[in-house]
Amino acid sequence: MTLLDDPRIARFLRLIRAALRPPQGVGRIAFALFMGLLCHATFAAAVLSMIGMMFFGLSESFGTVPWPMAALANAALIVQFPLAHSLLLTGPGGRFLARLIPGLHGKTLATTTYAIIASAQLLALFVLWTPSGIVWWRAEGAVFWAVVAAYGASWLILLKASFDAGAEVQSGALGWMSLMARIRPVFPDMPTQGLFRVIRQPIYVAFTLTLWTVPVWTPDQLVLAISFTAYCLLAPRLKERRFAARYGSRFDHYRAAVPYAVPRLTQSKDQRDAQ
Repeated sequence: MTLLDDPRIARFLRLIRAALRPPQGVGRIAFALFMGLLCHATFAAAVLSMIGMMFFGLSESFGTVPWPMAALANAALIVQFPLAHSLLLTGPGGRFLARLIPGLHGKTLATTTYAIIASAQLLALFVLWTPSGIVWWRAEGAVFWAVVAAYGASWLILLKASFDAGAEVQSGALGWMSLMARIRPVFPDMPTQGLFRVIRQPIYVAFTLTLWTVPVWTPDQLVLAISFTAYCLLAPRLKERRFAARYGSRFDHYRAAVPYAVPRLTQSKDQRDAQ
């Protein structure tokens, strides 16, 4: 028996599908715009909550679970993101996304639906976190401004890496814009330009940098940083398996020329040829 066979989960999924069902009489373009608005509003709320809550080392949030049960609740909030984020990128996960919205548009909107779910997961993590109330260190004076500059630079690197990978996919826009244009979603080619010239996983590396450049350190932030750093180091291995299956020798050549996460000080001949 799988999780999807559980009647409680099946009932919950039916409620989600009913909520996402396009209302009768609403046209394709209107529904595409609605999904786009929902996607980008949720995405923006998630990113802003992450930037803000991590800036204070997760010492400020809205969770109110009493301790020690809060430790279990916080652990569940951490685990739910990488678990679902990775499962939905598998073959069965992709088919689930395509069926989540009933009717003809589910497959077209799969990337938008994925972005909505991922954003909602992050939003839940940072808004529902229950702070421990312990602050180990808080940057002050010149150190504070240096750390803030590093934190801001990390987010700018993440933004740049996301654009290099294909902003339409990373933001969830590919699905709803394809539905607007009544075309089949076309994914961007294998990213090799911009920051992808330097390392193969700039998005995950930049995400990791945001975790470790905060001006306030608490036990909460340390647990989050260690957990998500492990995810950022391991999850791309699954991504690279998909790329190897999709692009074959092109990806093999790229992988041989460009390092995984740590840039080389000088470019190798293979790396110059890959560019």
